[in-house]
Order: sequence, then structure tokens, then C-alpha cells
Amino acid sequence: MLIKRNSMEAQANSKAGPGKARARRKPKFAPITLSEENGVVFLHFGNEWIQGAMRVRKPFWIELEYAQQMMAWMLFNREPQHVAQLGLGTGALTKFCYKQFPQMQVTAVELNPAVISVCATLFRMPPPDERLAVHEMDAMDYVTDSANHGILDALQADLYDATVQGPVLDSFEFYQACSACLKPDGIMTVNLFGDHPSYGKNYKAMRHAFADVICLPPVHEGNVVALGFNTRPELDFPALYERAAEITAATRLPAKAWVNGLKAWQTAQANNRRSPTT
Repeated sequence: MLIKRNSMEAQANSKAGPGKARARRKPKFAPITLSEENGVVFLHFGNEWIQGAMRVRKPFWIELEYAQQMMAWMLFNREPQHVAQLGLGTGALTKFCYKQFPQMQVTAVELNPAVISVCATLFRMPPPDERLAVHEMDAMDYVTDSANHGILDALQADLYDATVQGPVLDSFEFYQACSACLKPDGIMTVNLFGDHPSYGKNYKAMRHAFADVICLPPVHEGNVVALGFNTRPELDFPALYERAAEITAATRLPAKAWVNGLKAWQTAQANNRRSPTT
């Protein structure tokens, strides 16, 4: 979910049929709608807000910049064994992880069965196998299940509904359960709105749940990716830039920009500590 675009189906879903008004039952979920521009298909929930994207000629590529930033945990973990995605979207992160890390278990959690279906039929999601699991369930139920605690190297959360009023799960209890799902050195990445009241609430909850939280610079219309660390990281920037170069060579992701963002955050935090209080 980031920039606004008019869905080519959203208006059609609300218009009257030929000769008379269309009678519809209230859906359990917002309708899945699509738009397309320059070879990129966008997923919407019946409005102009983008919930995911796929470049038709590169179905396993992560098209949106904020979604690329959700992979910033790669800077700290070279050989992940298990990653989970809360909120499937177009499956961009799930597909990328499945292809890029052939040794890794990949889990996706999505509440809306229509999203799971459209990913399989239109967004080239591979069928579940011994490495790929897709669960139709509430993300809160997944993270609070003790069977899922301590098993993940990385956890990625992009939990927005059609109202786009911040993540639908944003409590300390949610982030505490997410932390519990991670291994001691595990990392969570979360898509937040920087210029929105929900940002402060989520950031505060993450700060209480994790040993450290770092936010990358905002992109697009204010999306901010926050990284929650179960163990406070040592930010060795020469080593991180070296690792970023390896990631870019292997994946073409702009990992150097992630390290620049980590450095900017560290500098801003240091300046805040030095600033005199009033």
C-alpha cells in the first residue's frame, strides 16, 4: 500500500447495472480491484490505494521501493532459514524470498481468501510445497501461536485494509508476539505511514517490544519501513556497505540506500541526544 492510483474496476463495482440499480450484499472484505500502467499491474481493495504491484515481465521482482526496503534484514543475515510475511498483497516479498533463498522455508499469512486466490491466478504465486506455506488466517492468531515462537529469522508485516488508517494490528501485544516468533537475532520489518497518527503509536509499541528499532527514510507518499531487532545490532558501516554490495550484485536490490538510511537514522538519534532539552 503506497501511492494512489485509480483502479480501473473500482468505479465499475459501484455503478448501477443496465436499466436498474445493482443489488449487492455487503462483502466480508473490500473487493479486489486492479489497475495497470507501463507493464505493471497494481492491486487495490476497491479504492485508489495500492496494496501491491507486479511487473508482468518480472513476476519475481519486488517492484515497489518500500517493499524492497522490507528486505533490509538481509544486511544482517546471510543465510536465513525461515521467513514469514504477514499480509500477502501481490506476493512480491513471498515470491522473491522463495526464489532468492532456495534453502529457506517461506511462510505467508493472509486473512482474505480472495487475495490468496488472486495471487495464485494473476500474480504468479508458486503453489505451496515443502518450502512454501500460505495460511489463510489472522496474523494475530499466527504470531500468538506458541508453535510459531522462536522459529523465524525474519518477519515482514504489511497489514493494511481498504480504509488505509495505519496497520490493522498495532498494539504492544501484537509486536511482543512478533518478537516472540523471531529467533534471538531475528529481525522484523514493518510498513508504516510516517506522516500519519498511526506512526507514533506503532513506533512506540515496537520500541517496547524489541531491543532496538530503526526507521529508514520515507519513500513515495510517506511509507516508512521500521526494523525491529531482538538483539541490538552493531552498526559496522564499512561491513554493512560491503554486505550491501553483495546483495546488489546478487539481487539488484538497492541495498546501499538501506545502509545510507541506517546511517542517517543513527546520526539523527545522536543529534537528538545532544540537543538541549527545554
